Amino acid sequence: MTSGRHDHDYWADLDSMRVRYRRAGTGPPLLLLHGSGSSLEAFDRIAPPLHTDHDVIRPDLPGFGLTGPRPDRDYRITTYAAFLARLIDALAVKTCSVAGHSLGGNIAWNLALDHPGRVDRLILMNATGYPGKTLPLAMRLARNPLTRPLLRRAGSRRATAATLRSAAGSAFTVPDTLIDRTHAMTGRPGNRQAFIDLARTDQPDRTAHLSDITAPTLVLYGENIDGQHFARDIPDSREAVLPGVGHLMPEEAPEAVTTAVRTFLEPLP
Repeated sequence: MTSGRHDHDYWADLDSMRVRYRRAGTGPPLLLLHGSGSSLEAFDRIAPPLHTDHDVIRPDLPGFGLTGPRPDRDYRITTYAAFLARLIDALAVKTCSVAGHSLGGNIAWNLALDHPGRVDRLILMNATGYPGKTLPLAMRLARNPLTRPLLRRAGSRRATAATLRSAAGSAFTVPDTLIDRTHAMTGRPGNRQAFIDLARTDQPDRTAHLSDITAPTLVLYGENIDGQHFARDIPDSREAVLPGVGHLMPEEAPEAVTTAVRTFLEPLP
């Protein structure tokens, strides 16, 4: 598949799923991975400026968006990483830069660990993976069998709005368009159960292996986000703190994130 396409929905049959993705732009491939409870639209304000210099690929990860749940209900991070290696194979991409937000960042650095020859550069945006990191309320509800039924009933637009506002930085007003989109995507058949399955999955702590990552890495995080030790533990890395930015980084600070990504991905002299 060639780059330079218009940025609209494409579909790939993979792992017994019909995977939605968008691909547009010209240049070195850049894979964008969204967070939990989100979809590829999280990068709607970041992707277009990057199209001039990069072949930007952004999928709906299994369990989310229009891709929907995995039939085998396997939501291990290592399974996500293996899935992405097969996806870029299907798209005729040998190597790419990978940028991930939250859960997508966790998957991104595990992809760099398990398939080091496929990742040119790594960008982590409020990434997860450290066991001591504070979990969002929805994730905590899903992990507790006593409160799990509350999550199944918490499908109202009002509950979605409250969740997003609690995750955002204090200076960011969550727009109705984001609330409506998130509410619609999480309410699609199977997606809420997939979120619960993901939350209940026992993910081994692989952070001791972060020092094995060889890809140059940019660590972006909001100033009040905890569990961010990637710049300490990944050898060839640099970090940037975005003041006032909460967990919803691509939505809250698209201009700052785009500038940081473009600068980091500039060709080496």
